[in-house]
Amino acid sequence: MAQDIRQLLLAAFDIEHREHVAAIRAALGSATPDWNDVFRRAHSLKGASRAVDLPAVEAVAHRLETLFEGVRTGVTALDREAANAVHLALDRVEAYVAGLKDGAGPDMPADALAALGRVLGLPGDAPQAAAAPPAPSVPPAPAARAPDPVQPAPITVAPAAAAPKPAAEPADPGTAFLRVPTESVEALARASHDLASTLAGQAPAADGLARLARLARDLRTGAEALAAGADAARPEWRAYAARVGSFAREIADLSRRQTDATRALEGAASRVRAAAERLALVPAETVLAPLARSLRETAREQGREVDIGLRGLDLPVERGTLQVLKDPLLHALRNALSHGWQPPEVRRAAGKPDVLGLGLDIAVRGSRLQVTVSDDGPGPDLARIEAAARDRGLLAPAASADPETLLRLVFEPGFSTAEAVDTLSGRGYGLSVAADAARQLMGSVRLEPRAPAGTALIFSLPLSAARRSLLLVEAAGRSYALPGGTVERLLRLRRDALPVAMGRMILRLGEGDAATSHPVSELAQILGESPAPADPGTLIAVVLRAGGGRVVLAVDRLHDVRQLLVLPAPDFGADPELIAGTAVLPGDVPVLVLDPEGLAARAPATSIGTMAQAPRSTTLASSRTSARATILVVDDSITTRTLEKGILEAAGYRVVVCVDGQDALDRLRAEIEPVDLVLADVEMPRLDGFGLLQALRADERFARLPTILMTSRGDATDVARGLDFGADAYLTKQTFDQRHLLDTIGQLL
Repeated sequence: MAQDIRQLLLAAFDIEHREHVAAIRAALGSATPDWNDVFRRAHSLKGASRAVDLPAVEAVAHRLETLFEGVRTGVTALDREAANAVHLALDRVEAYVAGLKDGAGPDMPADALAALGRVLGLPGDAPQAAAAPPAPSVPPAPAARAPDPVQPAPITVAPAAAAPKPAAEPADPGTAFLRVPTESVEALARASHDLASTLAGQAPAADGLARLARLARDLRTGAEALAAGADAARPEWRAYAARVGSFAREIADLSRRQTDATRALEGAASRVRAAAERLALVPAETVLAPLARSLRETAREQGREVDIGLRGLDLPVERGTLQVLKDPLLHALRNALSHGWQPPEVRRAAGKPDVLGLGLDIAVRGSRLQVTVSDDGPGPDLARIEAAARDRGLLAPAASADPETLLRLVFEPGFSTAEAVDTLSGRGYGLSVAADAARQLMGSVRLEPRAPAGTALIFSLPLSAARRSLLLVEAAGRSYALPGGTVERLLRLRRDALPVAMGRMILRLGEGDAATSHPVSELAQILGESPAPADPGTLIAVVLRAGGGRVVLAVDRLHDVRQLLVLPAPDFGADPELIAGTAVLPGDVPVLVLDPEGLAARAPATSIGTMAQAPRSTTLASSRTSARATILVVDDSITTRTLEKGILEAAGYRVVVCVDGQDALDRLRAEIEPVDLVLADVEMPRLDGFGLLQALRADERFARLPTILMTSRGDATDVARGLDFGADAYLTKQTFDQRHLLDTIGQLL
């Protein structure tokens, strides 16, 4: 019995110590930590470890408590050495508790006590306190313990120690842990969903029984009335009334029992569904939290200091996804430590903090899970990447390679820019493992430079089997769902009050200089349908955050917001670029969950009055060939140039705008930035498009600069005049098609 009690106490301590450690870590990474709370956490950790007789943890917690007491009173500064000592102590506590078996574990390394002792200025350490003694039969009472052997002097604690938060129910000490395949967990989630749908289908039967009960009651009432008025010599009437009454009572009783059973089954199904979701979804820290401890240990072995920031680890994610990501993320963090580390004097010269900053961020972007490993080091060394690629034959000796191509090559197996193989990197398989994991999860991974310095490795993965907040909308008579996290605002406006440019309604968001203009896209047309709004004069718009900006969707109706289970998209009949999953409404009504990123990519290719079924491959291929090119847009209409700027930026181009031809000519001659193409209107003040074109062709620097004229002047003579002046293309606004514009730009670049 005593051993069972100890196991229960240890199970509760395991939960409590993780809560305290996580809170202390969060405070260390905060700009405004609450040192009173941090002190109380350390104090509570010491008391809890004493209660379960873990002197190794108690000794470390006491020194943490002493340190935080000095920090909160201003006696001690939490400098870099102190912060490193705290992280080391927390790492050692976590590792020690994780290694406990039957209440005992291996000796805790003495380095944590020594590091804290140096920070506190203690004359010596007491390493004997770091070893955990054999577990006693019954945990001793706190008053029976000897004085703390490492306590240098008694300290007075002003506030009372905060009572620990109620711990979750301790695990049964006899509980066994099993490895369950991800497919089995997903199958359970789907089975629980099917059960709920089946039960929903039983509602008509229950309603039918209720109607029969009412009908039987009416029959009984009528039969009793007939029997009361019949001749007393006719006993068959009375017998008939009795039988009808018995039938009515049986039906009523059956209806009640059916109702009770249905309610009980619905409750059980709800509990099964919740349990299945809890099994499938766990906080990301459940699997990924140990990565930071492992990386700090590696950094210590290398004699390097790092600051590790963990964000979004409270997000619930499928356990199987986390298990697949765990090793690749550790590879990525070690790779960032190897390639991102710089000596402190180099970092200071670059205006950075002395210590390398590493980050692990987990977030939901629209309908996708985004996991990012980042550092603030020097960033990708493109020259070394290119040299390594040529050495391995991945690039032809004379072939040129843009940065995006080079950054894709680092995922090739065995690719490395390290000069030698060490414990951190050099074999070239870290990023290859990341790419394999992304493919296994049906996602993607990319490496890109960070601003102002550093590198980011970004995983973009699909979400499935998760309960999400969804906005239900209607388009072309069908219901669809949009991820609630991407919805910025909902608007209801008069269509005739909105400006129009090139056949598109323009919605202006924000005030003053911060205001931005956005073309409105009909959701129905993106989906290849015809809009059917209840009030054609009213615009019902949903503003989404997607594609690195905003997309404005016009919908026919708004319904409501619900928390629904999102399952994978159907295997057939769904556009994978637009459909992120499937949700089922009560009554077994399925709705498709739309992908905001896909909608944002598809929206620019849709114009009023046209369908969105044309293939996007040509547009995408052309825009990708010069995705970082700079285009100068010249138009005196703020609405038109804002719309053109939005279209081009959505396609990946850099855009510079000028208000007329003279403004554009002055900017080009000043060589403020390199320009790869000019897109100009014809009718403008000061210098029109024809004059601008003539001036460009007369200047040797711009004689071959690709130039497109786009104007409402579509007369054949105007077109011929523009081409004679040297325009590479002449587009008319009356027949404007965004795909045509992007294809034309792609061909010229």
